[in-house]
Amino acid sequence: MAEGILSDSAIRALFDAGRLAAGRPLDADQIQPASLDLRLGARAYRVRASFLPGPSARVEDKLQRLSMHEIDLSAGAVLETGCVYIVPLLESLDLPPEISASANPKSSTGRLDIFTRVMTDHGQEFDKIAPGYTGPLWLEVSPRTFPIVARTGSRLSQIRFRQGHAVLGEDELSALHKAETLVASETPNVSGGGIALSIDLMGQGDDALIGYRGKHHTAVVDVDKRAAQDVFDFWEPLYNRGSADLILDPDEFYILVSRESVHVPPLYAAEMTPFDPLVGEFRVHYAGFFDPGFGHSDAGGAGSRAVLEVRSHEVPFILEHGQIVGRLIYEKMLERPAALYGSGLGSNYQAQGLKLSKHFRA
Repeated sequence: MAEGILSDSAIRALFDAGRLAAGRPLDADQIQPASLDLRLGARAYRVRASFLPGPSARVEDKLQRLSMHEIDLSAGAVLETGCVYIVPLLESLDLPPEISASANPKSSTGRLDIFTRVMTDHGQEFDKIAPGYTGPLWLEVSPRTFPIVARTGSRLSQIRFRQGHAVLGEDELSALHKAETLVASETPNVSGGGIALSIDLMGQGDDALIGYRGKHHTAVVDVDKRAAQDVFDFWEPLYNRGSADLILDPDEFYILVSRESVHVPPLYAAEMTPFDPLVGEFRVHYAGFFDPGFGHSDAGGAGSRAVLEVRSHEVPFILEHGQIVGRLIYEKMLERPAALYGSGLGSNYQAQGLKLSKHFRA
């Protein structure tokens, strides 16, 4: 059996075969080169606390006990910071026994500091869908910094399907980097099953913009409206003051950028791995998926950096220029996608540097 990530054409074939179903027709740009955007359903349930259903329960069973109230999303509704909501998704699955899946927040979701995780009935892990799963999908949504407006059809999360084990080993990864230059580094750090990314706190020199810190007590952000908000109403710019470091305050949210540009060749997909707590008390990058063609010169992506969504945990933490903050895991595609990231798919972040989400005016 061939092993790899399913491409856009294979995802469409799952729909055609009834293995993927949706409560309404797909949006024109919903299928990405190696993933599918997931859409919110008609209702959101405010719950007392996050939960997993566990092997003996459905999500709906748990909601009967934990739901505080129900919110109609059909015309749009405000989801408040610090609250946990469970939303049924329009898409449901009837996977073949050889196909599994994983989910992640979309890039724009992570850059708004919206914490999302996909759940399945009888699930024991977030964002992991077991081979052969049949049933509905649910999304946990918890805005952390900005209150948001969301509605039925809003796309906050994405799902990637795989057959078998597709992750490249370290030797394969080193060989691919030598052939394709995966990160712009003369001495790439390949370890822990991935290739390292480090932080850029210098920018273009003295007084250069190096990042943003989210403001508190802001207006709402409509997740479906592009370029609708002024940057300075929501973000405090951070500049290089010559020290080449940044103190991360607990419970603050930062948008920073990798020092290296990133390249995902057309026959591969990548994912930012969960941060290793041995390196420091902070978490980097909500949105883990990098589709085939990200940073690929033929798709207009040369020089694409990885934008990093960063939170410190319990204590202040000093982040220094060049510090390793995450690793990219690469996986093989089963086939080349029909369309690469950046080639007319509404790709918002090709050839990006330090860039906020699409909701803010440039």
